[in-house]
Amino acid sequence: MFVVHLLSYYFKLQEDPTKKVAEFLHSMHLHDDQLRSISARFLGEMEKGLSVESNAAATVKMLPTHIRSTPDGSEKGEFLALELGDSRFKVRQVKVREEAGKMRREVEMEEHTYPMPNELLLGRGAELFDHVSECLKDFLHQKNISLEKKHPLGFTFPFPCQQTALDQGVLLSWSKDYQTRGLQKKDVVQALKQAINRTGGMDVEVLSLVNDTVGTMMTCGFDNQHCEIGLIIDTGTNACYMEELRHIDLVEGDEGRMCVNTEWGAFGDDGALNECITEFDKEIDAASTNPGKQLFEKLLSGLYLGELVRLVVLKMAKEGLLFDGNVPDALRTKGKITSMHMAAMEQYKDGLSNTRDILLDLNLKPSDDDCIAVQHVCTMVSFRSSNLVAAGLAAILTRVRQNRKLKRLKITVGVDGMVYRTHPQYAKRLHKVVHRLIPDCDVRFVLSEHGSSKGAAMVTAVAQRLASQRRQVDETLSSFRLSQEQLGLVKARMRAGLEAGLKSNDPTPIKMLPSYVYNTPDGKEQGQYLALDLGGSNLRVLLVKIHSGRSVQLYNKIYAVPLEMMQGTQEQLFDHIVQCISDFLDYMGMKNTRLPLGFTFSFPCQQTAIDTGTLVNWTKSFNATDCEGNNVVDMLRDAINRYNKFDMDIVAVLNDTVGTMMSCAYEDPQCEIGLIAGTGTNLCYMEEMSNIEKKSGGKQRMCINTEWGALGEDGCLDDIITSYDTEVDRESLNHGKQRFEKLTSGMYLGEVVRKVLLGLTRRGLLFRGHVSEPLMTSGIFDTKYLSQIESDRLALLQVRSILLQLGLDSTCDDSIIVKEVCGAVSHRAAQLCGAGLAAVVDKIRENRRLDHLNITAGVDGTLYKLHPHFSRVLQETVKEMAPQCRVTFLLSEEGSGKGAALITAVARQEQVEM
Repeated sequence: MFVVHLLSYYFKLQEDPTKKVAEFLHSMHLHDDQLRSISARFLGEMEKGLSVESNAAATVKMLPTHIRSTPDGSEKGEFLALELGDSRFKVRQVKVREEAGKMRREVEMEEHTYPMPNELLLGRGAELFDHVSECLKDFLHQKNISLEKKHPLGFTFPFPCQQTALDQGVLLSWSKDYQTRGLQKKDVVQALKQAINRTGGMDVEVLSLVNDTVGTMMTCGFDNQHCEIGLIIDTGTNACYMEELRHIDLVEGDEGRMCVNTEWGAFGDDGALNECITEFDKEIDAASTNPGKQLFEKLLSGLYLGELVRLVVLKMAKEGLLFDGNVPDALRTKGKITSMHMAAMEQYKDGLSNTRDILLDLNLKPSDDDCIAVQHVCTMVSFRSSNLVAAGLAAILTRVRQNRKLKRLKITVGVDGMVYRTHPQYAKRLHKVVHRLIPDCDVRFVLSEHGSSKGAAMVTAVAQRLASQRRQVDETLSSFRLSQEQLGLVKARMRAGLEAGLKSNDPTPIKMLPSYVYNTPDGKEQGQYLALDLGGSNLRVLLVKIHSGRSVQLYNKIYAVPLEMMQGTQEQLFDHIVQCISDFLDYMGMKNTRLPLGFTFSFPCQQTAIDTGTLVNWTKSFNATDCEGNNVVDMLRDAINRYNKFDMDIVAVLNDTVGTMMSCAYEDPQCEIGLIAGTGTNLCYMEEMSNIEKKSGGKQRMCINTEWGALGEDGCLDDIITSYDTEVDRESLNHGKQRFEKLTSGMYLGEVVRKVLLGLTRRGLLFRGHVSEPLMTSGIFDTKYLSQIESDRLALLQVRSILLQLGLDSTCDDSIIVKEVCGAVSHRAAQLCGAGLAAVVDKIRENRRLDHLNITAGVDGTLYKLHPHFSRVLQETVKEMAPQCRVTFLLSEEGSGKGAALITAVARQEQVEM
């Protein structure tokens, strides 16, 4: 009995019409390994298409669209849109309006569909566009739209074009049923403009040329910010996506993204899909208007799917597998089964009934099994199409994820097209296979509600928004861009400030403080010295061992200086310094050793001797009480006495610029300038004693600590100070002071950037106009972020990551603007430092009555060391502003701590010689 049942089940399987079709069309079944292989090949063709060297040989052309942004929801205005289709085209008016109380804009549309006569598809290009233009004018009349007012228009043109701008596009080839003469290799936008001019009586400005896939992406992108891929599965098929601009060789620039129209229909034209091509595909290709071309499209688009089903059914009938071998003339006739027929046959509820009706119309007398078999042919043809689309889409998603260096990608695909919309299992099958092929992507599919013409209007709206945004951002940043004339004035004012400070005992903005350092190292220095370096939130304690032959060994330890001590009392600050020294001596096992000490104290001091310096005023974030007006050396000695656990011989107090100069002069005897460009900024140089009217003596030169950060306290820089600088100054601890420093130093640049970003956001030009709490927080934008953001090696995705760490959720466009703001602020800072240094080197040259000066500047500071462009811009500015001076820049390797030890050694040597 069991054997009987088994045989019965076996014969039922033999009779199963779906199994019969599956066996007949086994070559159409693509398993996942095949799809992954196809996807990998497609990815390779994408890379070829993006490269200028291999683009010509690529089957996937990867055409730049010059669309650099998707909608952000802030677009507004009224726009016209033309959408060219197969046998008709649409004209739309799209109104994007801001509704009170709503975050997003409301979109209103009016449209009319016009027929496209067949003779125009095969006629002259001028006749085609004249018809389009006349219909456009008719639409304006119908809808009572003003003919006098200028109307921006977006043009959806679903054929491959090489675009050199958003409003330019050269037609590469026709597809579908279009064979219009005289347009290939011509700019279709120019052809449309000429037709509009011939028609006359309307003022229309064609601002954008858009592929239908791009239009779909932009339509969906208006409502879904994650939509960065567009997909069309219609009579034709194509996909577009947002590619990193740095990867698109055919377009200049490397910042941001640009939408790329893949034109993926030609994938496989080089034989890459031969394993998937059946005898039926070959027959369709041979009978097409473009044999050997657009092979991917012929496997999966609606223009060919119905014909593919007809050919399969015809062969099965001829072989007696359907309709008892009956083959009527209708079944032999091309075009008798369409993609719409397929969609009807694939319906869940009425599919078999629809199949029977369609077959009866073909003069067939189908059995129930025939209807099931034909329905299954439709399903298999549809499934192959959706599988191939999934493979192509998986390649695009993989590229986007890899571009952005994400473990997991979250993205939306905007989809349109009759095949996707009408075939009942198509979308579900596509989604399922995509998720299976790329499990590391969270992909959402959104159906385009209003076709691609709304998208063309959105492209035009985005272009207008970006142009307006560009103008306003440029206007904002123009105040940071200094002309040569302005830099020349800064140089002249710096020179005047230097001269005034040298000649007057009265207070001047640039204090020109004598350092009592008369000589740079000569290489004979030897011994062990202790050095302190205080200038910011850290204190460095060093043991410096100087050997003959210009050899130096350093041992150091860094200690934090808490804010409560920076802004506490004199005793709290200096007791903390002494405790750090004590810890360091313990650490080095030298507690009972009395060493000569040099103290780098990076604040303005009026010195009367090498070991005497009265604090003039605090800068940076220091504001400890009872310090200003007191001798720094005495305050340190008092703290050592209070601690009463060790003793020190304090030989020298110096500024960090002087320490930097001495440190570099030990390496290069031509070094006679010290420059600090870090948290603060300052400069020292060797001045002729004859020019220092406030001091006299028998020495030839003395190092002068300029304290140039105070330039502008008398208002001489007001013409270059922006409103953002004024805000930063007003909120600082020393309002009205250190104006030059607040334009050039690391302590303030990040805050200036934050003020600019806040202003742009309030005007709706950044972060979608959302003023977040982090953006309102003073000091959150540390200057280190400028260095990171401006790095040439940093992609915009990483810029966005930095902003996200700061609580600022940015788009790609936001990141570009943030990078520009950082660049404008830091570039100005470097130029101002360069103009100041140019004033100093020209003064030294004139002091020495030289036609040309060769000199070295020792430089230290995190801004100069770490910022990717600061040093280059500074050096270029000096070269331009002081052409008679050749300045070599020497980076201080050990900072001003080593310089403190060298000054101490030089001072000791001078004492011995005296």
